[in-house]
Amino acid sequence: MPERLPIVLLPGVRCSARLFSPQIPALWRFGPVTVADHTRGDTVAEIARRILDASPPRFALVGLSLGGYIAFEMLRQAQDRVARLALLDTSARPETPEQAARREPQIALAKAGRYDEAARQQFPLIVYRSRHGDEALRREYLTMAEETGVEVFLRHQRAVMQRPDSRPDLGAIRCPTLVLVGDADELTPPALSEEIAAGIRGSRLVIVPECGHLATLERPAAVTQALIELLRP
Repeated sequence: MPERLPIVLLPGVRCSARLFSPQIPALWRFGPVTVADHTRGDTVAEIARRILDASPPRFALVGLSLGGYIAFEMLRQAQDRVARLALLDTSARPETPEQAARREPQIALAKAGRYDEAARQQFPLIVYRSRHGDEALRREYLTMAEETGVEVFLRHQRAVMQRPDSRPDLGAIRCPTLVLVGDADELTPPALSEEIAAGIRGSRLVIVPECGHLATLERPAAVTQALIELLRP
């Protein structure tokens, strides 16, 4: 019987364990599943170090958006511990001035006590256009935003804005790797995932149709199947 490989899941900004709730039952058959606590730390490096301290000696790593930035940092700090890797709706690039400027209104609203309003404004930007009126998905996103809270949101914004350039590290990644993105992801468009996949030798690129940034919740079956194929011995 193949050895069961622990699986560590890394959520994104304003995201809790609910982000991976459709995938966890299917992934559990391959090994124990942990949703990492990404809420502690002021930089990507510090968040990654804390998660590594709490993780098994060797594991599969799955990160979405901010979770992907953390995954790159975990690889820099302890690449030999990551046996398989999935990078979902993320980027290897550092923050641009234009991206940082777009964050400022959200940060200002959060600091002004209007965090819920900021989350509601963000929802249409992170899901596929046909899901803008999906109240169940909206409630799930707003619940995650509430669970993570304003202080974590502000720390995450600072960490994301200061994240390093991971493109020089792509060529050193040798473990089996899945790179997945929604075809209509506005925050981290498919070109960024194509860049990651081109830089990681032997990686598999999956572009999910009719999907935005929250691929695990928007198209759970497609994401789950891609992860199963990565984890299957």
